[in-house]
Amino acid sequence: MIVKKDNSLEYGFTEVTEQHGKHSELLLDFGILKMKAGDKTVSETGRERAWLLIKGTVTFIWEDTNRTVTRNSCFDEAPYVLHVSKDTEVTIETNSECEICVEQVDNSNSFDAKLYTPRDVRTDIFGAGTLNETSIRSVRTVFDGEINPLSNMVLGEVINHPGKWSSYPPHDHPQPEIYHYRFFPEQGFGISVLDDDAHVVKNGDTSLIHPNRTHSQGAAPGYAMYYIWMISHLPDDRWLPTTRYYREEHKWLLGDNVKIWPERKYGGEK
Repeated sequence: MIVKKDNSLEYGFTEVTEQHGKHSELLLDFGILKMKAGDKTVSETGRERAWLLIKGTVTFIWEDTNRTVTRNSCFDEAPYVLHVSKDTEVTIETNSECEICVEQVDNSNSFDAKLYTPRDVRTDIFGAGTLNETSIRSVRTVFDGEINPLSNMVLGEVINHPGKWSSYPPHDHPQPEIYHYRFFPEQGFGISVLDDDAHVVKNGDTSLIHPNRTHSQGAAPGYAMYYIWMISHLPDDRWLPTTRYYREEHKWLLGDNVKIWPERKYGGEK
């Protein structure tokens, strides 16, 4: 389903999903923290948490560490993300108006807090050199089941190029997933395809992807589409980079040197 952003996000924390409340089937807390310059918030211990800076300048304070970071463009710059376990209290102070993605989950494991900088974030170019570049996209992975084996969640970003597709060919996995969208320019739009249902998505919308439901995305020509992707690990099935199961009838698109129309002629050989 799609959670629409009907109005501009208000200042403070806007909760979209709750592990123990609304949309609990997604198994995560997710929301957007919008702060004015000079604001301050404190996150106490008890749960695993991650803060992904979408835009602005913030100071993260934890343990004996104090770091001020700036992000001007979520499209052109990889993110700063502070990721902590249940043992770590965090204070966030703002130097400008900011928007921050907040992801939280229950987790009894303890691990060292880490501030991921743009240099720490892995960026992969998917879809290059195939299908006439119609599904080329940039996939940023902050942490997953391999990067932090003690975490109970996954966090990353995708830059969907204008007029192109991502999360393609259609795939699924047993873990639920959340996509939160932004567009450049902001009046842009795209399509979120969940199984055989297509939904228009706009700036600030969120797609809630239930387990084993195929999901693909397309950006309208002229509009870049950015989305944050979040996954909760299952107790006996952690999400890994290989945890993508493609729909059988579309697997041929993954082949080497695959030909499509107009190079592949109707009625001719593949």
